[in-house]
Amino acid sequence: MAEKTPTQLIDSFDRRIEYVRLSVTDRCDFRCTYCMAEEMTFLPRSKVLSLEEIARIAGVFVQLGVAKLRVTGGEPLVRRDVTTLFQQLGALLDNKGLKELAVTTNGSQLVRFAPALRAAGVSTLNISLDTLNPDRFRALTRTGTLAQVIAGIDAALEQNFPRIRLNAVVLRGNNEDDVLPLLDFALNRGLDIAFIEEMPLGQVNMAGKPLEFLPSDTILSGVEQHYNLESEGAPDHSGPARYWRVDGSSTRMGLISPHSNNFCGSCNRLRVTAEGQLLLCLGNEHSISLRDLLRDGASDIELSNAIVTALNDKPKQHVFDQPDQPQIMRFMNASGG
Repeated sequence: MAEKTPTQLIDSFDRRIEYVRLSVTDRCDFRCTYCMAEEMTFLPRSKVLSLEEIARIAGVFVQLGVAKLRVTGGEPLVRRDVTTLFQQLGALLDNKGLKELAVTTNGSQLVRFAPALRAAGVSTLNISLDTLNPDRFRALTRTGTLAQVIAGIDAALEQNFPRIRLNAVVLRGNNEDDVLPLLDFALNRGLDIAFIEEMPLGQVNMAGKPLEFLPSDTILSGVEQHYNLESEGAPDHSGPARYWRVDGSSTRMGLISPHSNNFCGSCNRLRVTAEGQLLLCLGNEHSISLRDLLRDGASDIELSNAIVTALNDKPKQHVFDQPDQPQIMRFMNASGG
Protein backbone atom coordinates (compact mmCIF):
# COMPACT_ATOMS: atom_id res chain seq x y z
CA MET A 1 0.00 0.00 0.00
CA ALA A 2 1.36 3.41 -0.95
CA GLU A 3 2.38 5.63 1.95
CA LYS A 4 -0.04 8.52 2.49
CA THR A 5 1.05 12.12 2.77
CA PRO A 6 0.06 13.74 6.11
CA THR A 7 -2.43 16.56 5.63
CA GLN A 8 -1.85 18.77 8.68
CA LEU A 9 0.68 19.69 11.34
CA ILE A 10 -0.37 19.45 15.00
CA ASP A 11 2.25 19.39 17.74
CA SER A 12 2.16 17.49 21.02
CA PHE A 13 0.53 20.50 22.75
CA ASP A 14 -2.36 20.48 20.25
CA ARG A 15 -1.13 23.60 18.44
CA ARG A 16 -1.84 23.55 14.72
CA ILE A 17 1.01 24.83 12.56
CA GLU A 18 -0.30 27.05 9.78
CA TYR A 19 2.53 29.57 9.35
CA VAL A 20 6.12 28.98 8.15
CA ARG A 21 8.91 31.53 7.84
CA LEU A 22 11.39 30.72 5.07
CA SER A 23 14.81 32.36 5.15
CA VAL A 24 16.40 32.68 1.72
CA THR A 25 19.74 34.12 2.89
CA ASP A 26 21.70 34.93 6.03
CA ARG A 27 23.21 37.96 4.24
CA CYS A 28 22.06 41.54 4.64
CA ASP A 29 23.08 44.98 3.41
CA PHE A 30 22.63 46.31 6.98
CA ARG A 31 24.40 45.26 10.19
CA CYS A 32 21.77 46.10 12.80
CA THR A 33 23.29 46.05 16.26
CA TYR A 34 20.62 43.74 17.75
CA CYS A 35 20.72 41.31 14.82
CA MET A 36 24.34 40.64 13.89
CA ALA A 37 27.93 41.58 14.53
CA GLU A 38 29.68 44.32 12.58
CA GLU A 39 32.06 41.77 11.04
CA MET A 40 30.21 38.67 9.91
CA THR A 41 31.17 35.32 8.41
CA PHE A 42 28.32 34.20 6.19
CA LEU A 43 27.40 30.73 5.00
CA PRO A 44 29.21 29.38 1.93
CA ARG A 45 26.94 29.07 -1.08
CA SER A 46 27.09 25.26 -1.01
CA LYS A 47 25.39 25.19 2.40
CA VAL A 48 22.57 27.56 1.45
CA LEU A 49 19.36 26.13 0.04
CA SER A 50 18.91 26.75 -3.67
CA LEU A 51 15.81 28.64 -4.74
CA GLU A 52 14.47 25.40 -6.20
CA GLU A 53 14.98 23.62 -2.86
CA ILE A 54 13.20 26.43 -1.01
CA ALA A 55 10.26 26.27 -3.42
CA ARG A 56 10.01 22.51 -2.98
CA ILE A 57 10.03 22.79 0.82
CA ALA A 58 7.35 25.46 0.58
CA GLY A 59 5.19 23.19 -1.53
CA VAL A 60 5.50 20.39 1.02
CA PHE A 61 4.43 22.69 3.83
CA VAL A 62 1.41 23.89 1.87
CA GLN A 63 0.42 20.26 1.30
CA LEU A 64 0.62 19.88 5.09
CA GLY A 65 -1.96 22.62 5.57
CA VAL A 66 0.28 25.66 5.99
CA ALA A 67 -1.73 28.70 4.92
CA LYS A 68 0.87 31.44 5.35
CA LEU A 69 4.46 31.65 4.12
CA ARG A 70 6.74 34.53 5.05
CA VAL A 71 10.02 35.01 3.17
CA THR A 72 12.79 36.38 5.40
CA GLY A 73 16.56 36.73 5.65
CA GLY A 74 18.96 38.29 6.48
CA GLU A 75 17.57 40.65 3.91
CA PRO A 76 15.70 38.46 1.41
CA LEU A 77 15.81 40.97 -1.43
CA VAL A 78 19.61 40.79 -1.68
CA ARG A 79 19.35 37.14 -2.78
CA ARG A 80 20.16 36.83 -6.46
CA ASP A 81 17.16 36.00 -8.69
CA VAL A 82 14.82 35.99 -5.69
CA THR A 83 11.90 37.22 -7.83
CA THR A 84 11.91 33.78 -9.47
CA LEU A 85 11.20 32.24 -6.08
CA PHE A 86 8.36 34.66 -5.41
CA GLN A 87 6.77 33.67 -8.69
CA GLN A 88 7.00 29.99 -7.70
CA LEU A 89 5.56 30.67 -4.26
CA GLY A 90 2.81 32.81 -5.74
CA ALA A 91 1.72 29.80 -7.80
CA LEU A 92 0.83 28.07 -4.50
CA LEU A 93 -1.81 30.67 -3.67
CA ASP A 94 -5.53 29.94 -3.57
CA ASN A 95 -6.25 26.68 -5.38
CA LYS A 96 -2.99 25.12 -4.12
CA GLY A 97 -3.91 25.94 -0.51
CA LEU A 98 -1.69 28.90 0.33
CA LYS A 99 -3.71 31.89 1.58
CA GLU A 100 -1.04 34.50 2.32
CA LEU A 101 2.43 35.23 0.96
CA ALA A 102 4.41 37.70 3.08
CA VAL A 103 7.88 39.27 3.19
CA THR A 104 9.95 40.76 5.98
CA THR A 105 12.47 43.31 4.69
CA ASN A 106 14.61 46.22 5.83
CA GLY A 107 13.11 48.27 2.99
CA SER A 108 16.39 49.13 1.33
CA GLN A 109 15.54 47.33 -1.92
CA LEU A 110 11.82 48.06 -2.17
CA VAL A 111 12.08 50.86 -4.72
CA ARG A 112 13.46 48.23 -7.08
CA PHE A 113 11.44 45.18 -6.02
CA ALA A 114 8.03 46.33 -4.78
CA PRO A 115 6.31 46.01 -8.20
CA ALA A 116 7.66 42.48 -8.76
CA LEU A 117 6.64 41.36 -5.27
CA ARG A 118 3.09 42.61 -5.74
CA ALA A 119 2.87 41.03 -9.20
CA ALA A 120 3.98 37.67 -7.77
CA GLY A 121 1.16 37.68 -5.22
CA VAL A 122 2.82 39.05 -2.09
CA SER A 123 0.06 40.59 0.01
CA THR A 124 1.85 41.45 3.26
CA LEU A 125 5.04 43.39 3.89
CA ASN A 126 6.75 43.86 7.24
CA ILE A 127 9.34 46.63 6.98
CA SER A 128 11.90 47.27 9.71
CA LEU A 129 12.14 50.89 10.85
CA ASP A 130 13.57 51.57 14.31
CA THR A 131 14.01 55.35 14.19
CA LEU A 132 13.29 58.42 12.10
CA ASN A 133 16.54 60.10 13.12
CA PRO A 134 19.03 59.69 10.24
CA ASP A 135 22.12 59.66 12.47
CA ARG A 136 20.58 57.18 14.90
CA PHE A 137 19.42 55.06 11.97
CA ARG A 138 22.98 54.88 10.69
CA ALA A 139 24.26 53.99 14.17
CA LEU A 140 21.68 51.22 14.66
CA THR A 141 22.10 49.73 11.18
CA ARG A 142 25.81 50.58 10.87
CA THR A 143 25.47 50.83 7.06
CA GLY A 144 21.87 51.90 6.32
CA THR A 145 20.49 55.17 4.97
CA LEU A 146 17.13 56.29 6.34
CA ALA A 147 16.05 58.13 3.19
CA GLN A 148 16.49 54.96 1.14
CA VAL A 149 14.17 53.03 3.45
CA ILE A 150 11.55 55.80 3.51
CA ALA A 151 11.61 55.80 -0.29
CA GLY A 152 11.12 52.01 -0.18
CA ILE A 153 8.11 52.35 2.12
CA ASP A 154 6.55 54.91 -0.21
CA ALA A 155 7.26 52.67 -3.22
CA ALA A 156 5.45 49.84 -1.46
CA LEU A 157 2.48 52.10 -0.73
CA GLU A 158 2.23 52.92 -4.44
CA GLN A 159 1.77 49.19 -5.16
CA ASN A 160 -1.29 48.93 -2.88
CA PHE A 161 -0.19 45.93 -0.85
CA PRO A 162 -3.22 44.88 1.24
CA ARG A 163 -1.17 45.05 4.42
CA ILE A 164 2.05 46.84 5.31
CA ARG A 165 3.39 46.84 8.85
CA LEU A 166 6.40 48.64 10.24
CA ASN A 167 8.52 46.76 12.77
CA ALA A 168 10.49 48.67 15.39
CA VAL A 169 12.79 46.98 17.90
CA VAL A 170 12.81 49.27 20.92
CA LEU A 171 16.03 49.40 22.96
CA ARG A 172 16.10 51.01 26.37
CA GLY A 173 18.30 54.09 26.45
CA ASN A 174 18.67 54.05 22.69
CA ASN A 175 15.55 54.64 20.60
CA GLU A 176 12.70 54.58 23.13
CA ASP A 177 12.00 58.25 22.37
CA ASP A 178 11.28 57.21 18.76
CA VAL A 179 8.09 55.37 19.71
CA LEU A 180 5.72 58.30 19.32
CA PRO A 181 7.35 59.73 16.15
CA LEU A 182 7.23 56.27 14.57
CA LEU A 183 3.59 55.87 15.54
CA ASP A 184 2.82 59.29 14.03
CA PHE A 185 4.66 58.24 10.85
CA ALA A 186 2.53 55.09 10.64
CA LEU A 187 -0.67 57.04 11.23
CA ASN A 188 0.18 59.58 8.55
CA ARG A 189 0.69 56.82 5.99
CA GLY A 190 -2.14 54.55 7.15
CA LEU A 191 0.23 51.74 8.16
CA ASP A 192 0.25 49.28 11.05
CA ILE A 193 3.26 49.30 13.35
CA ALA A 194 4.64 46.78 15.85
CA PHE A 195 7.01 47.58 18.70
CA ILE A 196 9.20 44.61 19.56
CA GLU A 197 11.17 43.64 22.65
CA GLU A 198 14.76 42.71 21.81
CA MET A 199 15.38 38.99 21.42
CA PRO A 200 18.37 37.74 23.46
CA LEU A 201 19.83 35.50 20.77
CA GLY A 202 23.36 34.83 19.64
CA GLN A 203 26.72 36.39 20.29
CA VAL A 204 25.21 39.85 19.78
CA ASN A 205 24.10 39.56 23.40
CA MET A 206 27.38 38.18 24.65
CA ALA A 207 30.83 39.64 25.22
CA GLY A 208 29.48 41.96 27.89
CA LYS A 209 26.66 43.55 25.88
CA PRO A 210 23.75 44.06 28.31
CA LEU A 211 20.23 43.22 27.26
CA GLU A 212 18.49 46.46 26.35
CA PHE A 213 14.88 45.39 25.91
CA LEU A 214 12.16 47.76 27.02
CA PRO A 215 9.03 46.02 28.40
CA SER A 216 6.01 46.34 26.14
CA ASP A 217 3.84 47.59 28.99
CA THR A 218 6.14 50.59 29.35
CA ILE A 219 5.61 51.40 25.66
CA LEU A 220 1.86 50.91 25.98
CA SER A 221 1.52 53.21 28.98
CA GLY A 222 3.57 55.90 27.23
CA VAL A 223 1.45 55.77 24.07
CA GLU A 224 -1.79 55.84 26.08
CA GLN A 225 -0.80 59.25 27.44
CA HIS A 226 -1.13 60.63 23.89
CA TYR A 227 -3.61 58.39 22.05
CA ASN A 228 -6.84 56.55 22.75
CA LEU A 229 -6.25 52.86 22.09
CA GLU A 230 -8.85 50.15 21.61
CA SER A 231 -7.61 46.62 22.31
CA GLU A 232 -8.28 44.02 19.64
CA GLY A 233 -7.83 41.19 22.14
CA ALA A 234 -5.68 38.09 21.85
CA PRO A 235 -3.06 37.69 19.10
CA ASP A 236 -4.46 36.57 15.75
CA HIS A 237 -3.00 33.66 13.83
CA SER A 238 -0.84 35.91 11.63
CA GLY A 239 1.84 36.22 14.32
CA PRO A 240 2.58 36.95 17.98
CA ALA A 241 1.62 40.64 18.08
CA ARG A 242 -1.16 41.90 20.36
CA TYR A 243 -2.94 44.78 18.63
CA TRP A 244 -4.62 48.03 19.58
CA ARG A 245 -6.55 50.25 17.16
CA VAL A 246 -5.31 53.84 17.36
CA ASP A 247 -7.89 56.63 17.76
CA GLY A 248 -10.43 55.02 15.45
CA SER A 249 -7.93 55.16 12.56
CA SER A 250 -7.02 52.36 10.17
CA THR A 251 -3.68 52.01 11.99
CA ARG A 252 -3.12 49.22 14.47
CA MET A 253 -0.31 49.34 17.02
CA GLY A 254 1.12 45.93 17.84
CA LEU A 255 3.31 44.80 20.72
CA ILE A 256 5.51 41.71 20.42
CA SER A 257 6.66 40.69 23.87
CA PRO A 258 8.82 37.54 24.00
CA HIS A 259 10.03 38.48 27.49
CA SER A 260 7.18 40.16 29.28
CA ASN A 261 4.10 38.51 27.75
CA ASN A 262 4.89 34.98 26.63
CA PHE A 263 2.90 34.08 23.52
CA CYS A 264 3.96 30.44 23.14
CA GLY A 265 0.54 29.03 24.02
CA SER A 266 -0.82 30.20 20.66
CA CYS A 267 2.32 29.53 18.61
CA ASN A 268 1.43 28.29 15.13
CA ARG A 269 4.85 28.89 13.51
CA LEU A 270 7.94 27.08 12.28
CA ARG A 271 11.09 28.50 10.70
CA VAL A 272 13.36 27.18 7.98
CA THR A 273 16.81 28.75 7.96
CA ALA A 274 18.77 29.61 4.84
CA GLU A 275 20.81 26.42 5.28
CA GLY A 276 17.68 24.31 5.58
CA GLN A 277 17.41 23.80 9.32
CA LEU A 278 13.82 23.40 10.43
CA LEU A 279 13.70 25.39 13.68
CA LEU A 280 10.84 24.25 15.87
CA CYS A 281 11.18 27.24 18.23
CA LEU A 282 13.08 30.51 17.91
CA GLY A 283 14.18 30.29 21.54
CA ASN A 284 15.38 26.68 21.49
CA GLU A 285 17.85 24.61 19.50
CA HIS A 286 15.48 21.79 18.48
CA SER A 287 15.87 21.35 14.72
CA ILE A 288 16.29 18.93 11.82
CA SER A 289 18.09 19.42 8.51
CA LEU A 290 15.68 19.51 5.59
CA ARG A 291 18.62 20.30 3.33
CA ASP A 292 20.28 17.00 4.15
CA LEU A 293 17.05 15.12 3.49
CA LEU A 294 16.60 16.88 0.15
CA ARG A 295 20.15 16.25 -0.98
CA ASP A 296 19.95 12.61 0.10
CA GLY A 297 17.06 12.14 -2.32
CA ALA A 298 14.07 12.22 0.02
CA SER A 299 10.65 12.19 -1.64
CA ASP A 300 7.97 14.74 -0.77
CA ILE A 301 6.23 12.12 1.38
CA GLU A 302 9.48 11.43 3.23
CA LEU A 303 9.98 15.16 3.80
CA SER A 304 6.40 15.45 5.07
CA ASN A 305 6.82 12.55 7.47
CA ALA A 306 10.12 13.94 8.77
CA ILE A 307 8.46 17.31 9.47
CA VAL A 308 5.51 15.66 11.21
CA THR A 309 7.85 13.53 13.34
CA ALA A 310 9.99 16.56 14.22
CA LEU A 311 6.93 18.30 15.67
CA ASN A 312 7.11 15.89 18.60
CA ASP A 313 10.15 17.88 19.74
CA LYS A 314 8.55 21.33 19.45
CA PRO A 315 8.84 22.65 23.04
CA LYS A 316 5.99 24.07 25.05
CA GLN A 317 7.67 27.49 25.23
CA HIS A 318 10.90 29.38 24.78
CA VAL A 319 13.12 30.16 27.77
CA PHE A 320 15.28 33.29 27.72
CA ASP A 321 17.80 34.62 30.24
CA GLN A 322 17.79 31.72 32.70
CA PRO A 323 21.30 30.56 33.59
CA ASP A 324 20.17 26.97 34.20
CA GLN A 325 18.74 26.73 30.66
CA PRO A 326 20.71 26.21 27.41
CA GLN A 327 21.59 29.55 25.82
CA ILE A 328 20.91 30.17 22.12
CA MET A 329 24.12 30.72 20.17
CA ARG A 330 22.99 32.16 16.85
CA PHE A 331 22.40 35.59 15.39
CA MET A 332 18.91 36.66 14.37
CA ASN A 333 19.99 36.75 10.71
CA ALA A 334 20.81 33.03 11.01
CA SER A 335 17.42 32.27 12.54
CA GLY A 336 15.30 33.60 9.71
CA GLY A 337 14.25 36.93 11.17
